[in-house]
Amino acid sequence: MQIIDYFACNDQPHWRAAIADNEWRAAKYLARLLTNSQFHQEVGEGTVYLLTDGDKLVSFLTLAERDCVDVPYTPWIGFVHTAPEYRGHRHVGKLIDHACAVAREHGAVRVYLATDHVGLYEKYGFTYLENRVSVYGEESRIYIRDL
Repeated sequence: MQIIDYFACNDQPHWRAAIADNEWRAAKYLARLLTNSQFHQEVGEGTVYLLTDGDKLVSFLTLAERDCVDVPYTPWIGFVHTAPEYRGHRHVGKLIDHACAVAREHGAVRVYLATDHVGLYEKYGFTYLENRVSVYGEESRIYIRDL
């Protein structure tokens, strides 16, 4: 398995299609942002990390300065997804650790994550911080991970 930075790779159309092919509504939204060159406009400075198995997309996530809640925290890990056939093996933990290492290299002392999941991100070193309403009007749990 290999970690790829979407914006530094040579096969962006393939990986955009793989992201869009997911059943998750947010994955389709991310694919639209990438297709329409609106990713940075939406989330600010950041990138998309892909965990790949050959030409198959295992997991992906974003590391960006903004996410779906309007708070002054940064950076954010977002759009976290693992393909159903790869779930249960903690593959996304490799991407989370990679994103955290990159954030630390850029001077961050913590990262944030917004989700509606309870009990999932704690196993990757996150702790619950607070609830906030997202820009979509939905309740989001904010998690923090010290670097």
